[in-house]
Amino acid sequence: MTQEIRAKRNLIIMWFANFFVAGSMTMVMPFISLYIETFGDFSEKYVQHWSGITFGITFVSAFAFSPIWGRVGDRYGRKKILIICGLGMGFSIFLMGYVHSVWQLLLLRFCMGFFSGFIPMSQAFISTQTPQEIAGRVLGTLQTGSITGSLLGPMLGGILADSLGYSTTFKWTSISIFISALLVIGTKEFMMEVKKGTKAHYSSREVVIHILRNPILLTVLLISALVQVAHFSIQPILSLFVSDLHGPANVAFYSGIAFSAAGLGNLLMSRNWGKIADKYGYIKILIILLFLAGIVYLPGAAVTNFWQLVIIRIALGVTIGGIIPVRVAYIRQEAPLTMQGEVLGYNTSLRFLGNIIGPMLGGFISGYFGFSAVFICTSALLILSGIILFVSMHRHPKLVKHTI
Repeated sequence: MTQEIRAKRNLIIMWFANFFVAGSMTMVMPFISLYIETFGDFSEKYVQHWSGITFGITFVSAFAFSPIWGRVGDRYGRKKILIICGLGMGFSIFLMGYVHSVWQLLLLRFCMGFFSGFIPMSQAFISTQTPQEIAGRVLGTLQTGSITGSLLGPMLGGILADSLGYSTTFKWTSISIFISALLVIGTKEFMMEVKKGTKAHYSSREVVIHILRNPILLTVLLISALVQVAHFSIQPILSLFVSDLHGPANVAFYSGIAFSAAGLGNLLMSRNWGKIADKYGYIKILIILLFLAGIVYLPGAAVTNFWQLVIIRIALGVTIGGIIPVRVAYIRQEAPLTMQGEVLGYNTSLRFLGNIIGPMLGGFISGYFGFSAVFICTSALLILSGIILFVSMHRHPKLVKHTI
């Protein structure tokens, strides 16, 4: 089997693995706040605040462990880490079906975070097997797997929750993640030929120095956190917003539609954004995407109808869908292959930092200022990210290279 055929086979397997993981993770997202409501007679503000905290706590442990998983993957292989992450997430979600209090759910969400790096690790796994000139397209293709899962997951989760109950949905969800871990066993791990003069292993200090010496790369990594703060600020309270717009009837199902709408937009454009960025430059396309996403999100503050929200979520998905593959392709260009896992680990860690701050920020802002304020803050953060990267690009024009 040639390296090219092996790479295509790995891409297909990881596409389906990401499909199952993303679908499973998003199955439960639309009704976490509704699940909390079943634990007792709580005020709306209490549910909003604890929805944000419970949603975000997963990313506290994920934030701490992502660089460690990346470094271990660089040294000992990413396939083993992917299997461990799949099994750990599956057991955590399975046990969530048996909780009876916010604190029990909070603890399991925290434990799940240790194993939440499956999709980012799969990106590193495929990135190191991909020629640089097609990295955006290949990583965009890989992302369509997680996007498709994210698209179907919330709606399926909403249907299961409305028909079988929240607890049973958690138990069924865990099965899909176990399947993902089994799929990874069928992959063959290898790496593109390393350039002459490239070290086989880098210390953590050398990796950090490499990042600090490239201000554009450092800016891209830091912006990962800002983008996630913006994108995740609405996630934990979206089902409550849907209930406010649509009413309580079948709220889990309609929340699933609202979540999935962004996935549909992602699916339509993520691979195309990767191809465009391969041709015209990753940094330029990233800046365009950040500004477009910020502009698209702003009208969310004025919606009065459920279907208006869905349209805005689709448009957001179209614009924000290219950010992850383009960002990973840029890191593929700027970091030597033998340190890419750790660099992507820092990128993932900063994303998880944003995932920690975003839900809590969204929960508190909506609790005190209303849902519209969350959309305004989200839009401002995305536009700010675009401005920061634009300024950085003009301050260091020699570092904005695009090699094909």
